[in-house]
Amino acid sequence: MPIDQADYRKLTWLALAAAVLVLLYALAPVLTPFFLAGILAYICQPLVLWLGRRRMPRTLAVILVMLLEALLIALFVLTVLPLFVKEITLLVRELPGFLDRANASLAPWIRQHAGVAISLDSASVREWVADWVRGADGLGMKLLASLHIGGLGLLGVFATAVLVPVVQFYLMRDWEPMLARIDDLIPRLWHERVTGFIAEADQALAQYLHGQILVILVMGCSYTLGLWLTGLEFFLPIGIITGVLVFVPYVGAATGFVLATLSAVMQFSDWTGLAWVWAVFIAGQAIEGNFITPKFVGERIGLHPVAVIFALLAFGQVLGFFGLLLALPASAVLLVLLRQLRQRYLGSRFYKGRP
Repeated sequence: MPIDQADYRKLTWLALAAAVLVLLYALAPVLTPFFLAGILAYICQPLVLWLGRRRMPRTLAVILVMLLEALLIALFVLTVLPLFVKEITLLVRELPGFLDRANASLAPWIRQHAGVAISLDSASVREWVADWVRGADGLGMKLLASLHIGGLGLLGVFATAVLVPVVQFYLMRDWEPMLARIDDLIPRLWHERVTGFIAEADQALAQYLHGQILVILVMGCSYTLGLWLTGLEFFLPIGIITGVLVFVPYVGAATGFVLATLSAVMQFSDWTGLAWVWAVFIAGQAIEGNFITPKFVGERIGLHPVAVIFALLAFGQVLGFFGLLLALPASAVLLVLLRQLRQRYLGSRFYKGRP
């Protein structure tokens, strides 16, 4: 059966789209720093525009915003990294004593209520911890020896760390001219429809990303303040980690909950402190789900938690780290596309049963 011109054009565009997807998949490792720079530029662009409206030169505004971004990243790294060192040190030091306390209090309670006799061998745990510490002395050498499979990867990480800020700088400085050039390339017949979709997608993506940043800031401060009130020693890094990971539904709270529980068990001698720590996370989840996220992200734009988790896993499986960067922005844009497709489907003859 012969193919008419309209069908031929559709097949051509489908083939072109498939080729672009294959090319993106093949070039994912190369494109990672560019997409990361693009996401950061998109997030920081409103601040650059705000400074520009106050008569600050564009280049100077971009430099100031990037310096602020670098400062925030450095503060996060310097705050979070010591957490793991202190947590491991505290665990090694306090775990045997915790097991002794558990044998004295928890084991009799379990034997009384469950009829199960258990005994935690603290001596064996001490021996295992000592062996682990001695084995950790050679960990650095093992990591260095493994660089023969990842030496070029280490160079790639360094190149990415240098390339991302350079690309971000030029994207933020030349944002409007680049958008104008892209607009000139859109076929005039499709211009209104394409620009309408881009405007709606931009609004949805901006509301989602900027809303998530506000949620991260608010919840990070809330968890940090709440854990500080409980007297938890590591309240600051745990609060920051929980706040930063809150964009992944339940994963951020679960990670912070585990870290805080471990710290509380090692720090407090009774269960009261642990109960207050748990109360902070229960209250945090309730406040975030019912007030914070609907307020800053909105029900219309917010992705379902299952959709967020699926997007992260699917994009990460297919495209690796590049996919993790692209997952949530792409999902927000796809949400707009699916909403438009749904409207067209509900207005179609097929849906209404017309011949």
